[in-house]
Amino acid sequence: MGLSVDGLGRVDLDGVYRAEYGRCVATLTRLLGDIGLAEEAVQDAFATAVQKWDRTPPNPGAWIVTTARNRAIDRCAGNPPARPATPRPCC
Repeated sequence: MGLSVDGLGRVDLDGVYRAEYGRCVATLTRLLGDIGLAEEAVQDAFATAVQKWDRTPPNPGAWIVTTARNRAIDRCAGNPPARPATPRPCC
């Protein structure tokens, strides 16, 4: 996928977002099993792209998915899911 670059050499991140966001979230949702975590990780990856990309990587969608997956893994490793409460009898 080609990305447009304006006259100042800036990457069209809006175009990348429109083209790749849904696909990236769907991929991460399948990998992680949690759409909320997937959306948050993809948003973090796009925020990282804004800071780091001076040129568009050859496959921006793969870059976003890889970065988002790594962020999600880091987040899960740092915050393991809470143990479910032991059910108490209602009576």
